[in-house]
This record gives sequence, C-alpha cells and structure tokens, in this order.
Amino acid sequence: MSQADDRLIVALDVPNVLDGMKIAEQLGDSVSFYKIGLGMLTGGGLALANELKQEFGKRIFLDMKFFDIGATVTRAVAGITQFDLDFLTVHGDPHVVRAAVAGRGDSNLKILAVTILTSLDRNDLDDCLFQSGDMQTLVIERARRALLAGADGVIASPHEAALIRALPEAAGKLIVTPGVRPTGADRGDQKRIATPRAAIDDGADHIVVGRPIILAANPRQAVVDILADLKSDQ
Repeated sequence: MSQADDRLIVALDVPNVLDGMKIAEQLGDSVSFYKIGLGMLTGGGLALANELKQEFGKRIFLDMKFFDIGATVTRAVAGITQFDLDFLTVHGDPHVVRAAVAGRGDSNLKILAVTILTSLDRNDLDDCLFQSGDMQTLVIERARRALLAGADGVIASPHEAALIRALPEAAGKLIVTPGVRPTGADRGDQKRIATPRAAIDDGADHIVVGRPIILAANPRQAVVDILADLKSDQ
C-alpha cells in the first residue's frame, strides 16, 4: 500500500458533499490533501472541508479565488479562518493579496495567489484586455508582485514553476501547480500541463490532480500510480 504524500492534492471537482465523501472514502489513507473549489460551494463544500479536516485529519485547500474590494476580501478570509483549513486562493492582484493577509490574521491559513489561470492562453488574455507580452513573462511578474504583497505562495502552471522558483521573492514560498496530467491522461481544458514528476522537478511544492483520479475506473490505483511517479527519483 502506498503511503500518502502531501505533495499530491486531489481536486474534489464534484457537485456535492455526498459525491466528494464517496471519493474520499474510496481513496482512504492513500490521500492526505484535498482541494475543494468554487463548483462545490452551493453543494456543501465548506461542510465537506470541515468534515474531512476535523473528522478525518485531512489537509484542505479551499480554492475560492477571491476577488473584490479590499474590505470585502478581508471579511471573507476572516470568516474562512474559523474552519482551520490549510490553503486558500485569491487572485494575485496586490490589493487583494494584502487584504487576504489582513483577514487571515494570526491563523495558520496560507494565502495562495492565482497568477493566470492554467486554462488560458495568449488569445484568451487578449480577449480580457490583458497587456501585451508573452504568457510566461506576465505570470512571473504577477507572481513576483503577489509575493511582495505578502502571499504565502502562488498557483502557477508547471511551465512557469521553475522560473517562479528562481525569483528571489519566492524563497521559502509555496508553488502549487494545477494542470498536472499523468502520462497518457486526457488534457481536458488545460492548455499548460506537465506530468507530476516534471512539475515537482521544476519547483512545485504541491501538484493538483482532479479528473485523472476521480474519473478513473479505479481512483485509488490512479493515486498509487501518481505517487510512484512522484517518488521515482528517490
């Protein structure tokens, strides 16, 4: 039996608590860290996060990607601290990061800044009126500014992880990478992807994997295969 590895975060991208708990029960002690995102907010996501944390001892990454005026972000993050969770995402705009850090207070909640979503490419940025420039340059600069604003880490694709890790501002900070696909897995809607081992080698502290696990014929075996990949250099 493979021992759980905190570097793997399994995304519970399902509609509700019952579906999420079913997957967690299937995976059992092979997984120690789960991500619960905005898609489950109306399906009891906070209740599931609390249950997995308090009753099963799992670490929880709450992926809400908060973005609003500073006072609202501060209040929202302060409210989240009551659940004693581990990671929370906000958009990487410096004013949002500063507000989230203020809301976090002296809790242990780590504030992670989203640079540019891994489902986007340069054409998408043009549609959103982002300034000109190549994707990597923009991601790295957004990461640098978010870290300077006080973020505990950043969310970035595996393609930018090594460059962000090389930033002086990234010393001692977390890099969490979605867009990770085991060899042979469907790309889905992700445009900037890498394998689990490659993401870690490029500087990621944690990888986030969802559909290749939760939609697998045997989700636990899918986890075992990923854990073997992560440990392939050891």
